[in-house]
Amino acid sequence: MVFYGQPRNEDGSISFSAEGTNSVFTVDLSRLKPDVQKVAFTVTCDGSHTVSSLNHLSIQIESGNTSLISGQVELSGRQEAALILGEVYRRNGDWKFVFIAQGFNGGLKPLAEYYGVNVADEPAPVTPPPAPPAPPKVSLSKVSLTKEKPAISLAKKANFGEIRINLNWHRGSGSGGLLGGMFGSNKAIDLDLGAFVELADGYKSVVQALGNAFGNYHSEPYVQMQGDDRTGEALDGEWLHINGREWKEIRQVLIYAFIYQGVPSWDKTDGVVTLHVPEQPPIESRLTEGDNKRTLCAIARLVNENGSIRVERINQYFRGQEEMDRAFGWGFRWSRGSK
Repeated sequence: MVFYGQPRNEDGSISFSAEGTNSVFTVDLSRLKPDVQKVAFTVTCDGSHTVSSLNHLSIQIESGNTSLISGQVELSGRQEAALILGEVYRRNGDWKFVFIAQGFNGGLKPLAEYYGVNVADEPAPVTPPPAPPAPPKVSLSKVSLTKEKPAISLAKKANFGEIRINLNWHRGSGSGGLLGGMFGSNKAIDLDLGAFVELADGYKSVVQALGNAFGNYHSEPYVQMQGDDRTGEALDGEWLHINGREWKEIRQVLIYAFIYQGVPSWDKTDGVVTLHVPEQPPIESRLTEGDNKRTLCAIARLVNENGSIRVERINQYFRGQEEMDRAFGWGFRWSRGSK
């Protein structure tokens, strides 16, 4: 761990310095040990403060005096006391970067435990009052849905908060290096995120950029697209938000991704969908086993089971939304759309 109290790691490949409100980490990728697969950049708030109390928060990747990537965190309404700003990670021998901007309401302790670091609790008072039984400890390690482990259930809550679903992918293999996977020279694939939504009263709708059906967060269907990344070059991909405060009104949400533009090449998209629920570990499903004759992947389904959220991996491929509709029996009427 490298921070203001320990400004260098043991081999000096990572160092920290600060001036005013600016903090700088210098990372020598060539000197990192071979078993280092990831370097995470985080921020924590002191006391009872949350990141929403900050005036500004951003991360920038530079090489020499050249800015390569920057990402600004939207702070309004955020309840987290600790954030993972981004990660530099090793993949297929190259270094890449992902902007995350996700965190933990509990601050440093759950953040540290997420990366496998134990943080001692504050010393108890000499004469502490009787404490209620502690709730079961929630593991904050990332959960990956696979063939062997295709589903997970999140315990029932009155309010799940803002449920955020992220689709991220790369345009192609590019030329290697830190940005090679993100900004390749291959023709861009426009991979879009979408959802079929069924409410508790039987109302059904489609949420996707195609046809400008962006949905609504505060009213039916309580699901909304947050934009349309047509290149895969956006730092944080595409986002779909579900209003977890209204989860009782939702019966199920079918999450899918489809190639709107470009030649289907699922193995080169390196696509991954990640579900973020406050105070829960990220749940990840990768777009594997792709069929390049089909342009759509039904990725996962969120099902309301007596107020809990059951997340089921699907990973089935179709020629389009209409074929997927027939396979799962949603019963929509389809016509051509554009964006």
